[in-house]
Amino acid sequence: MAETLMPLEDAQAIVLENVDKTPLVEIPVWRAAGSPLAEDVVADIDISPFANSAMDGYALRSADLVGATPEAPVELEVVGHEAAGHVFEGAIAPGQTVRIMTGAPVPAGADAVVKYEIVDVLDGDGNEGSRVAFTAPAKMGENVRAAGEEAHAGDIVMHAGEVVTPAGAGLLSSAGCSKVKVHAAPRVGIISLGTELVAPGVKPGRGQIRDSNSSALMAEALDAGAEPVFFGIAPDDEAAIAELVHRAVAECDFVITSGGASAGDYDYVTALVKREGTVLFDRISMRPGKAITFGLIGGKPYLGLSGNPAAAYVGFEMLARPAIRKMRGFAPAARPVQRAVLTHGVRKRQDRRFFDRARVERDPESGELRVTEAKTQNSALLGTMQRANCLLRIMEGPCELAAGDVVDVVRVDVPEGTEL
Repeated sequence: MAETLMPLEDAQAIVLENVDKTPLVEIPVWRAAGSPLAEDVVADIDISPFANSAMDGYALRSADLVGATPEAPVELEVVGHEAAGHVFEGAIAPGQTVRIMTGAPVPAGADAVVKYEIVDVLDGDGNEGSRVAFTAPAKMGENVRAAGEEAHAGDIVMHAGEVVTPAGAGLLSSAGCSKVKVHAAPRVGIISLGTELVAPGVKPGRGQIRDSNSSALMAEALDAGAEPVFFGIAPDDEAAIAELVHRAVAECDFVITSGGASAGDYDYVTALVKREGTVLFDRISMRPGKAITFGLIGGKPYLGLSGNPAAAYVGFEMLARPAIRKMRGFAPAARPVQRAVLTHGVRKRQDRRFFDRARVERDPESGELRVTEAKTQNSALLGTMQRANCLLRIMEGPCELAAGDVVDVVRVDVPEGTEL
């Protein structure tokens, strides 16, 4: 009898239904870069609070330069020098100008700034007490940044859910915000399962292999916005596995294991979840990564991934990453999917959805996107994933694709929600 495999979309929906946003924390705005805001941020003042100069030059009344030409220049008296942080007291009268630096407040009476390089200094050094000449008219508002150009007091400068960029951190500071509230990075416990595993720094003996999955999964969790915590390697022993899983459940928001037991992948972990929690699914219509267990232990989400590195990567990408992003408060979004032309044939006989490691590049002559699979799809290999920038997605059902066919590629090198 054919085994029952859950469609990927159903599995993804189950995982997302069983994770919640983490509690709010308040952090300095500069630490918020890359995180979505949990609350709207409102400006407490106009940004900028005053009209200021967009460049070094002379602040003046544009009406004074009407009719100015190289043959008939207009001469003005320099009555002040204003640098950023200094204010010219009083107002500019007809026939007067003030030497002004970038960012300095535009003096009362002035409505334009003429850049320094096109002004002729007739006498003096160009500062207060000098006379300068202008050979062209100036437009009202020329080189002047208006007060409140960025935002007015009471305006929302950044909405809840919006991801803070480095420039956004500066904007928040301008709005009077030194700290913001975000959802805490979820603690994700990582455990590797397998008697054959040794730590990366240990030279493996006969029959042993280095634990590569823990490093890869911790890096993936960190990239997704989590705080990964490694709980170690458990041998193929039910009691040892249970001990580490219980520790991780007690200390973390989400627990992820990779690998199975000598009697067969997930024999122990699935039994553990069935005995002490709830199994919500344990098989998915996906390759690599069919054998994936998801459930709840102590009310915490638990995800048991394959021990094969590439299968663990795809399982994390499709299930754990969206969950972590939801916990962090990111808006629902998927990795971008593009259409690309196959450079070779692909045959698929199994009735599962395939995610093959591949690389997509734009042809320099035709401009079309062309995708090439990794030469091997052996799920034990991580090097092919390191060099891939996409997953070639082939939907359920046997098929045979030829070079030149157009296929879907999931861009794992591009953030969720990006328009390509």
